[in-house]
Amino acid sequence: MTTDETNATTADMTRTPAASAGAPAQGDSVVAPLGVGGPLARLRRGRAQPFPGGPAGEPAQGTGRPPHGRGRLAFVGLAAAVVVLGVVIYAGIRARVTANATLTRATTQAAISTVNVVYPKADAPTEDIVLPGTTQAFTSAPIYARTNGYLKRWYFDIGAHVKKGQLLAEIESPEVDQQLQQARADLKTAQANLDLAKVTADRWQGLLKTNSVSQQETDQAVGNYHALQATVDSQTANVRRLEQLQSFEKIYAPFDGVITARNTDIGALINAGASTPGQGLFTLAAIEKLRVYVTIPEVYARAARPGAPASLLLDAFPGEVFHGTLVRQANAIDPTSRTLLVEVDVDNPTGQLMPGAYVSVHLTLPDAVRAVTIPANTLLFRKEGLRVGVVRQGKAELVPVTIGRDYGAAVEAVTGLQPTDPVILNPADSLSTGTPVKVNTPPAGGATPAGGATPAGGTTP
Repeated sequence: MTTDETNATTADMTRTPAASAGAPAQGDSVVAPLGVGGPLARLRRGRAQPFPGGPAGEPAQGTGRPPHGRGRLAFVGLAAAVVVLGVVIYAGIRARVTANATLTRATTQAAISTVNVVYPKADAPTEDIVLPGTTQAFTSAPIYARTNGYLKRWYFDIGAHVKKGQLLAEIESPEVDQQLQQARADLKTAQANLDLAKVTADRWQGLLKTNSVSQQETDQAVGNYHALQATVDSQTANVRRLEQLQSFEKIYAPFDGVITARNTDIGALINAGASTPGQGLFTLAAIEKLRVYVTIPEVYARAARPGAPASLLLDAFPGEVFHGTLVRQANAIDPTSRTLLVEVDVDNPTGQLMPGAYVSVHLTLPDAVRAVTIPANTLLFRKEGLRVGVVRQGKAELVPVTIGRDYGAAVEAVTGLQPTDPVILNPADSLSTGTPVKVNTPPAGGATPAGGATPAGGTTP
């Protein structure tokens, strides 16, 4: 029972006479039982109302404390505010976490490189290879002068066919002529002295037998004879040398051929060894048979079989095929170009083919080779070797390739690639295996950004 209910009960009992009286006294208030209609019920219905029979205008006891219902409402409001505050805090934290996750995803996506790809072009199985070459004369030599002087006359110009030993030009060298005359005179003098020394030696040897002369004098005479004999030999050799120099005044063809260059003219000063630095008086070439030097890529080196036939095509003779034979090879791969040098000989009895002409040489391979063609700007030069970048499962993979023929803007890959491999165009030098990449969406029409055709039945990954 509350304090207010205790006070009200006490007041009622004060106004009520003893229970033994049996009936209430006249003018006294009747105390109702503590039931529905009693003071406790009235307090529950409204604590602000005064008790019945109390003095008018006096407030009910206990009306100065706050009502119990208002405290409960305050507690509920406080709890609601806490809940709202928690919701606001949770929403803010969640929004910030979501923003951070979105930023992380965007940064990760931005870090993935976007690449353009092209698909290798499948070529038909290669049964022969076509390689460039240049025809050369089987024998070609510049002809120099071996004596000094002036060009007196020349007898053949460019394009002239000459035979071995034919006179090509004459040089006038008076100094050599005079030196030869002097040498011959010196030789005659030495020969005369030799003859006299021989007679003297023979005479002294005869006198020695009769002891008419001493041994010393005889030995001196004999030694003088031998010395003059050596002098004669020296003078003879000098004469032969000058005769050879004089013979170089006339220039002869060293072999059968055609004059392809004439670099001098009448009256030109001729120096022994060259007329013009780096040039001879004439250039003579033998063209009845031509050589064609061809560099074969290392991957096709097995086609370099001595005795193998070769076909030659020239732009100057469209539709005409010339036949040659692979006669020899270098038996060594050039480490710079990774090619093998071979020689193809072609008979040219009519002189139809000319030295220096560009030819396409067809060589037959012993086995067919399957290859694909890729742009040259897909290649990566690494210390491990030649590589290309291929997109597989959203990541780059560096694939080793072997290059066959080089077409300039494109190259032939004989190993490492398939026509369905998306090859990265213009790969970055920092590209490595496992790098995430994103393929650029090809334009309408199905072509790759580089213009390479999408393989049949396939799409850009």
